[in-house]
Formats: sequence, C-alpha cells, structure tokens
Amino acid sequence: MALTVKEIKGVDEKLAALLKAQGIGVSDDLLARAATPAARKGLAAALQIGTKEVLELANRADLARISGIGGVFSDLLEQAGVDTVKELAARRADNLRTKLVEVNTASQLAGRLPTEAQVADWIAQAKALPRLLQY
Repeated sequence: MALTVKEIKGVDEKLAALLKAQGIGVSDDLLARAATPAARKGLAAALQIGTKEVLELANRADLARISGIGGVFSDLLEQAGVDTVKELAARRADNLRTKLVEVNTASQLAGRLPTEAQVADWIAQAKALPRLLQY
C-alpha cells in the first residue's frame, strides 16, 4: 500500500511540498522517480538535498510496498539493520524477530511487536517483489 510522502520517515512539510512540486505525492511515485543512481542525483538537485538522503527515502518507499510494514515497523526494521527490501529478503524470520524484540526493548518504538509469522510473511513478500531500486 502506497504511503503519502508525508508518512515517509524523514519527510517534513517543506520536503513534502518540494516532492509535490516534482509530481511526487506517494511512496510509489518516489520509488519510480528515484530508481537509479542517475535519477536520484537529478531528484536530489531538484529537492536541494543530498543523494544519500534521496536513497534513504527511496529505500523507505520500497519497504512500503510490503503489506504490514507501516511507519512504526519500518522504523523498527531500520533500527534492526534492515533498511532495504533486498536486505529483508535475505533474513531469517526467527533471527529477525529476535532482533526486533531487542531493538524495541531498548527504543520502545512499537506498542506491539510483529509475530514471527508476520515477519516470515514480510520476508516472503520481499523475496517475491521485483527489484525496483538500482544501487
């Protein structure tokens, strides 16, 4: 499910307005416009931010394609070291669930944690998704 750009971590009101001026209103738009290193460079120039920041936003937009990963779980995954769909696809559900519990114990990001079955589903979705970002 596509997020509005305002729902993507790291997008404030000013950046949301700049994205909207570029025709980018939802995460899928951002992902399409930031798919390649060259596209990210051009978008960064238009937004007057760094290419690294555009890549971080694109990675968050990419994770938004996975059903069940919203803002809180996206933040939790990122803090657990999973910031791309490719990285998520390479994980084991039991190990990742354990890491998410550890991270949440320290950060208290999530009121409830995903079950191991939910994490396994995210991983399966990540494996099935076409790779849209080039690095």
